[in-house]
Amino acid sequence: MERVIVRVRGEQKDLMGEKSSIEMVTEGRHYYKSGKHYVLYDDTSMEEVGKTATILKIAPDSMTLLRHGGVEMEQHFALSEKSISQYRTPYGDLEMVIMTDMLAIEYGTATGRVDIGYDVSINGQPQSHNLLHIEVSMAAGEADRLN
Repeated sequence: MERVIVRVRGEQKDLMGEKSSIEMVTEGRHYYKSGKHYVLYDDTSMEEVGKTATILKIAPDSMTLLRHGGVEMEQHFALSEKSISQYRTPYGDLEMVIMTDMLAIEYGTATGRVDIGYDVSINGQPQSHNLLHIEVSMAAGEADRLN
């Protein structure tokens, strides 16, 4: 398992056209198994619910985001596919529907990037259009260890 640096930038535009964004840089771990890249890190961007363990399962044509801890959720992103999941928060459970309209995955041995565009509906109500940009790079010293 390699140490990596994970950079996540999320942008959201609600139904009124209001935009918000969030950025996070953290250290994580990467491994490759059964044709998928796995990136594990703690998401600290949601301060109100605390640290949340996050796993990205990155395949050549899709990505699944799993979160455990402050919130519990699973989001699956595949171009032109709808994904329905439960979003469990300390304040209650919500049904989340994701419709992916843009997906670009470029991944090498242990580093890469993922860009996703998707619409979110919660409990049947449209909420926002989101852009998610994820970059994974080697942590200092890891490239030497692999060679």
